[in-house]
Amino acid sequence: MNLQITYGHQEQEPEADVILTFVTEQELQADAETGLALHPQLDDGLRQLYARGVYRAKPEETYVLPTLGLLPSPFVVYIGLSSEITAEKLRLAGAAAARAVQPLKAVHIRVLLPQLLVEGAEQYGTATAAQALSEGLILGTDSRQAIRREAKEGPGLGSVTIIPNDAAGAEIAAAWEEGIRRGQVYAEAVCYARELTNRPGNLLTPEQLAEEAEQLGAELDIECEVLDEWSAAEQGMGGLLGVGQGSSNPPRMIVLHYEGAPDDPTVWGWIGKGITFDTGGISLKKAAGMEEMISDMGGAAAVLGAMRIVGKLRPAVNIVAVIPAAENMPSDRALKPGDVITTMSGRTVEVVNTDAEGRLVLADGLTTAIQRGATHLVDVATLTGAVMVALGDVATGAISNNPELMGKVRDAGERSGEKVWELPSYAPYRKQLDSDAADMKNTGGRLAGTITGGLFIGTFAEERPWVHLDIGGTAWLSRSRGWESKGATGVMVRTLAELTSPSN
Repeated sequence: MNLQITYGHQEQEPEADVILTFVTEQELQADAETGLALHPQLDDGLRQLYARGVYRAKPEETYVLPTLGLLPSPFVVYIGLSSEITAEKLRLAGAAAARAVQPLKAVHIRVLLPQLLVEGAEQYGTATAAQALSEGLILGTDSRQAIRREAKEGPGLGSVTIIPNDAAGAEIAAAWEEGIRRGQVYAEAVCYARELTNRPGNLLTPEQLAEEAEQLGAELDIECEVLDEWSAAEQGMGGLLGVGQGSSNPPRMIVLHYEGAPDDPTVWGWIGKGITFDTGGISLKKAAGMEEMISDMGGAAAVLGAMRIVGKLRPAVNIVAVIPAAENMPSDRALKPGDVITTMSGRTVEVVNTDAEGRLVLADGLTTAIQRGATHLVDVATLTGAVMVALGDVATGAISNNPELMGKVRDAGERSGEKVWELPSYAPYRKQLDSDAADMKNTGGRLAGTITGGLFIGTFAEERPWVHLDIGGTAWLSRSRGWESKGATGVMVRTLAELTSPSN
């Protein structure tokens, strides 16, 4: 993603191909003498469209109007905006604008800030408004890039200049510039996570995912440790090795170390499920839709994306990011239902379904994070299909053993516009994992599958504050929605990054 967003009139700024301007329904209902601050004839044309019911300026509703020489730019795109502005509404408006611009083949665009935005931003912070709008513009522009013999024609959108209202002073300008910078860093990290998740399984094996993490660490001065199958065996990672043993591509345990507050005893442990392709193993999945199982490393992508933000913004926190990476394949070497494995923690697990493999690698992932000093744990995983039955593709399901940490994660999700819904963790659910053959079994059956899957992972938190985020429904979409793209969404990148903000 090469889109650059700047604030204010820039020297040697290229002529804009498109002007973006926000409009509310109340403005279109106002007296015709009240200008929309663009051009009298264009203003009149838009009001006529409103009177005919063609354009209502509803939130995220866009309309393209040719300027016919009335302005230097050939097109104006109007974006409907609610008079009650929030950061999420701005993020969605930015994404809607970006999508409206794409058919126009625009390279350079200008965004005119209305007085409403300058005044309304004071309710939640000007920098927050700038960050949200910038995120929306970038994320709305981003889409999956196909691997084709011939590259896509055209340069695509390259730059956005946000033009301030006349009332905006130096203090507001500084806040907008800071917000734009953060928004660009956050959004580019989401695009990075999306690209990783969209990458075909033959181009992203566990070893290649480890190489990606090493490159990220080298680029951002973050220590990266990669354990191969032999090192994993020495450390007793029976969960990771068991899942990976059916594939010719051996597993990897990836660990990133970031120390931004050496004197702070708190160390975040972020653990992302990195199943680079999931066939279900011997408990084979149905063929229809299996190609989407390239997304089973969406949790790993979220952690790497969040670490990209951390590496660029350098917050005063400590993080151990862990990615257990493996391919889940059927073969003569693969785990079989009924096998018993010993995890890194020493707990034994009866494998009753080899398609419940993510929790096995995450068990060793949590233990790895704890052994490297993590005090607060958050794992992110495309863990269950059951979470889609409960929450669809709208909200991420959560299980936790600590209300305070759960509250922080929920608040971070609200700031980022990513919905998180906590599910109950009553003791009877945990009993569903009792086994006659081992300490526990890896699935509690169909009933409450998201909850029991989460509670399996929580067993390995060793009483530390822990939150499990099941992105099985939110990591991949069949069609674009708001600022989320078709295919990989990069969900939870920004929520994890928000956990490092001073408010947490």
